[in-house]
Amino acid sequence: MPRSALGRCLFAPLIALAATALAQAPDAGPAMRAQAVGPHSHYVEGLTQLGSPKNQNFISNAGFVITPAGVVVIDALGSPRLAERLTQAIRQLTDKPVTHVILTHYHADHIYGLQHFKQLGAQIIAHGASREYIQSDTARLRLEASRTDLAPWIDADTRIVPADVWIDGPTSIKVGGVVFELVPVGPSHTPEDIAVFVSSEKVLFAGDLFFNGRLPFVGQANSRQWIESLDRLLTFDARAVVPGHGAASTQPKKDIGMTRDYLKHLRKTMGDAVSDFVPFDEAYDKTDWSVFSAVPMFGPANRMNAYNTYLLLEQEALKKP
Repeated sequence: MPRSALGRCLFAPLIALAATALAQAPDAGPAMRAQAVGPHSHYVEGLTQLGSPKNQNFISNAGFVITPAGVVVIDALGSPRLAERLTQAIRQLTDKPVTHVILTHYHADHIYGLQHFKQLGAQIIAHGASREYIQSDTARLRLEASRTDLAPWIDADTRIVPADVWIDGPTSIKVGGVVFELVPVGPSHTPEDIAVFVSSEKVLFAGDLFFNGRLPFVGQANSRQWIESLDRLLTFDARAVVPGHGAASTQPKKDIGMTRDYLKHLRKTMGDAVSDFVPFDEAYDKTDWSVFSAVPMFGPANRMNAYNTYLLLEQEALKKP
């Protein structure tokens, strides 16, 4: 066989493999790796970014605990494709079925993967305060915008999936002998915040009460209650705390303190401005943000957080006798 023909025969399969890899690359998305935080507990860590088609909306964390009877997932990630990839990561560790999904709250980056787990037959559990949101125009319009902004990962087939079980107070569920304590800690980041504590693993899944190594998005949060709820998280006997965003913490007192200190700074500076009738723009420009300005997500989040806190404190001032 001529050398040129032999070369074509040898390299053709490699070229075909490369072409296949390139074709699959857009679907592959950012790396997703299950990280152990307890004997049977794991989580995947989303990117410190805004959601985009490039990252498939992989901007939040999800956890899972493998029990003798099945796998319990905490939060469903930000697109059906991400939920599929989470299931693939779980399958690398166990072939047990996903039996339950516990939602810490109903924000989009934590729930758009729910329909995948529903198709697997998992039971979805969430706080009853979520029902008002999922029936609201806010949720509907957010989904409509996401179908454009996050296409093709969020599309016409993506839907908001309600829970099968709504809880209204502290609740424990047992799966394969493992007890999951569902502790309502809202209204804080959202009205429906739930922390999930697995005492046998000494692992606490804190949801978006805790953003580790980056600024939180405050939104319409009740920041006063949020600060109190962060103090409550520190009362759990947890060796590891999995946040809604950022790396798991084995030093929760230190790491949770950053979120708490930031919320306190927002309330103090914006509260003083409201008390002194200083317009928001002037107050924002005069505030010293240097302690937090180098923290990831400061640019996209801080001004919005300050403005929402300013409005909240105006409302609180109006309610004072």
